[in-house]
Amino acid sequence: MRFIDSHCHVHFRAYDEDMDNVIKQTLEAGVFMITVGTQKDTSRYGLEVAQRYDGVWATVGLHPNHLTKQEFLDEDELDPVKTREETFDMDVYRELARHPKCVAIGETGLDYYRIPDGVDVESVKEKQRATVKAHFDLATEMDLTVSIHCRDAYLEQAQIIREYVEDNKLARRGVIHCFTGTESEARAFIDLGFFISFSGIVTFAKNLQEVARALPLEKLLIETDAPYLTPAPDRGKRNEPWRVKYVAEQIAELKGVSIEEVAQATTENAKKLFHI
Repeated sequence: MRFIDSHCHVHFRAYDEDMDNVIKQTLEAGVFMITVGTQKDTSRYGLEVAQRYDGVWATVGLHPNHLTKQEFLDEDELDPVKTREETFDMDVYRELARHPKCVAIGETGLDYYRIPDGVDVESVKEKQRATVKAHFDLATEMDLTVSIHCRDAYLEQAQIIREYVEDNKLARRGVIHCFTGTESEARAFIDLGFFISFSGIVTFAKNLQEVARALPLEKLLIETDAPYLTPAPDRGKRNEPWRVKYVAEQIAELKGVSIEEVAQATTENAKKLFHI
């Protein structure tokens, strides 16, 4: 093992034809991975896939985009994303979280960027808040870390985390996945005991590169979010977890350190956070 891709979706439909080959290629390249659930079916299947392989773990959770039915296409995604409306069922996810390969609850969080047209915005936001808190309650109960997805809501997301931390909950803390905010927003999460994870976006977004340069390596994770967010130099292709090396290379260049130093630090950070 050289790297840990701390957030990917290698069990998604994008890999229906070659998932096992992609996983084997990734493991042979020295990359372990955490494959992330986004609703109950993908959470369950992620655990099944993780069970087959040493070096693969999974998370279980309900992505905020799955709280409403919608279809969208992001700039760095190859195909439209279709979501199915689901309400968080604590009993279902509690049972999934008992699986020995489950290392985190999530991805969960506030996404105020992706709210469909024609709905009551405040009611959607309130449903997201309630769902995040339900995930946090489950993570506290199961003594697991949390994986946070957040867009256009970093301040409010940090406030909810702060309330739980001050109430002596979320003992295992968590990670802000695919961080794209400012340095001050990142440091607010770090002050709460959270890690910051950078995806392939850091290989081409100049403002994010300055944030990565400024943050302490001991609080960073690396990820691909595969099959999405393919890093330079392969943008436009389906992303795969082994490409996490490009994220590590970019961070090493920004910080003026060796790739080996980034690999060692981010791997140790992931092992500490996820208890793997």
